[in-house]
Amino acid sequence: MGNFAIGTGMFVTAGLLPPISQNLHISVAAAGQIATVFALAYAILSPVLAALTARLPRKRLLVIALSVFILGNLLTAIAPTYPLIMATRVIAAAGAAMFTPTASGVANALTSPERRGRALALVMGGLTVSSALGVPLGTWLGASAGWRATIWLVVGLGVLGLIGVAAVVPEVVIPSSGRLRARFAPLADRRVSAVLITQLLMFSAGFTAYTYIGSLLDLSLPAVLWAWGLGGIVGNQLGGRFTDAYGPRRMVFLSLGAATVFLALTPVANLALPVALVWAFLWGAVGWLIAPAQQYRTVAAVPDSVPVGLGLLSSAQYVGVFVAGVTGGLALEWYGRAGVIVLATAFGAISLLFTAVTYRRAPAQVATAR
Repeated sequence: MGNFAIGTGMFVTAGLLPPISQNLHISVAAAGQIATVFALAYAILSPVLAALTARLPRKRLLVIALSVFILGNLLTAIAPTYPLIMATRVIAAAGAAMFTPTASGVANALTSPERRGRALALVMGGLTVSSALGVPLGTWLGASAGWRATIWLVVGLGVLGLIGVAAVVPEVVIPSSGRLRARFAPLADRRVSAVLITQLLMFSAGFTAYTYIGSLLDLSLPAVLWAWGLGGIVGNQLGGRFTDAYGPRRMVFLSLGAATVFLALTPVANLALPVALVWAFLWGAVGWLIAPAQQYRTVAAVPDSVPVGLGLLSSAQYVGVFVAGVTGGLALEWYGRAGVIVLATAFGAISLLFTAVTYRRAPAQVATAR
């Protein structure tokens, strides 16, 4: 439920760009930077806050993280100006940056290795379910009652997540270094760096299109976002099971290749709503198929520093969202929707090429696949 609230707060911005731009009298590209500053703050704060909170019990940290996230969104809902809204998104991002990697670390600690992919998929499921339920609902609410009403919805979801964590999550002790230098030590491992760069590039690709999806399609935005989110739920769950069954390498290449194709097919999706719904569902499914595999790769690369590795993975993810927001906004202003589609597809192709060069099949991966 915590990741559901965080995912809704993050992803729903794509559906709120028109009402935000109208209410604040700014361009759609400028409105998109509200998501961008959240992503940048998350990427920077995640390793720093992880080091500062290393000695805290995990359950207490999850409670603190959601409390900060709720506070940030509450301030966003009442902030009167664009600069103040941007500042409040940093606070919300701080809470998210503490919560999501910690939740993944707890799931990993509570699960046996042969079920690790499914456990990680369950944690990520909160994000994918939010894109299928929270985002379409928030988009509709923002169009009918104003974008601030949607932020209040996120606050309410955060409170429910906080109650759930306090009631259900057991106490877990995960050894972790409190030194900031230790947070970046895994970057010296080429395997870790390769996973992180793949994460950055694939999120740059997907979110270049997703952030500005309202400007790429002339069809019902809530319906398209619902289909994308529903596909994400299916893809995430299948990704966890398939990663356990066939190994992460196959899932990574299948997801990257298929997602890049669907990004290139964005103009076809704009032909009619039924076409767009099928396209969005399949794009969401293949795009989220990779999430458990990437987490699995990270855990395998740094088995003695799982919280650190997953924190870096989250940071790389949000650096990708930041890159997508900035470059996608520029492409939209300079070249229109065609520029955004070309840029997203190019990021996808680069991610596939980079991964093909760096992700070699190892004996351990062969054994896992079998």
